[in-house]
Amino acid sequence: MYKTIGILTGGGDAPGLNAVIRAVVKTATGFGMRVIGIEDGFEGLLGETRTRPLSQSDVRGLLPRGGTILGTRNRGRFVEHTVEGLATTSKEVYDEALDNLSRLNLDALVVLGGEGTLTIAAEFDQLGVPVVGVPKTIDNDLACTELTFGFVTALDIATEALDRLHTTAESHDRVMILEVMGRNAGWIALHSGIAGGADVILIPELPFSMESVAHKVRARDEGGSNFSIIVAAEGAVEAGHDQIFQVSGDKEHAPRLGGIAQYCTTQLQTQTGKETRCVVLGHLQRGGRPNAFDRMLATTYGAHSVRVLAEGKRGTMVALQAGDVITVPISEAVANVKTVPPDGQMVRTARDTGISFGAIDEGRYHAST
Repeated sequence: MYKTIGILTGGGDAPGLNAVIRAVVKTATGFGMRVIGIEDGFEGLLGETRTRPLSQSDVRGLLPRGGTILGTRNRGRFVEHTVEGLATTSKEVYDEALDNLSRLNLDALVVLGGEGTLTIAAEFDQLGVPVVGVPKTIDNDLACTELTFGFVTALDIATEALDRLHTTAESHDRVMILEVMGRNAGWIALHSGIAGGADVILIPELPFSMESVAHKVRARDEGGSNFSIIVAAEGAVEAGHDQIFQVSGDKEHAPRLGGIAQYCTTQLQTQTGKETRCVVLGHLQRGGRPNAFDRMLATTYGAHSVRVLAEGKRGTMVALQAGDVITVPISEAVANVKTVPPDGQMVRTARDTGISFGAIDEGRYHAST
């Protein structure tokens, strides 16, 4: 039985982080364990360590609260990018963190994060520190779990944005394009596009043709619908082109995706002559209060992670499969990014209901306008 466990949050923030922290502390108390919060992700284990004990009174009122009381970092010394863009990590960084973990008398770690954070967590487990991971990413792209907490709340925000854009688009006979997060996986764009009644969905898994998108817009005009709604994942890419990145002078960090909506706006105005506007939802997707589902999922994940440690298990990630919370090896969870199956049920549903993906071979699908 572990006596003292550390908990940290890494990567981008997501609705439900505080709910997990609350559940871990409350459950650990029942097992007679102490919980130490590590601030600013794994960076809190370096230099002058930044930690704080967490009691039940410290987590009171956290269930509906967005963000993370421990702070988080999605870059740092554990993953440094060279001038060539390669990710490197020195052995000295891990050695320093291991020494500090020993000094803090931490027996195990509960790590909340996505693929990058959990890859670091897996390394700690290999180095002898018992670790349990909790899947967190609004992109829902972690393998081995059906859902990551934060995704459904982000989906709600994106869907509401599409609802609001509908009224403006219809009132002004415009094309409105919403850019949402999704570097390599288009789950947010796909789900919100279906839920929000989009006419075109652009995702990284299905390279699109600008002419095909323009054809869909013109077809709607000819059918009497003089407006169109498009939702694009930030990682969506036009066939034969590269992904679009933001222009930045920051050479220390990896380039950031962004700009696909603006690109499509310019191209569509040229090809269709219609007034086209774009909105980048950005960090609004990951901020604010978690919805009821994410509160429940986060609480379940947090409680189960402590139970896993109490049972002496390690090197695992809690996951949702077929409605049940189980554990899977962290190594399997981070081995691959979970992407949208191009011929999966959700894509078929979208196409069956007349939504275009701007694909080159779109013509072989019957699409109503």
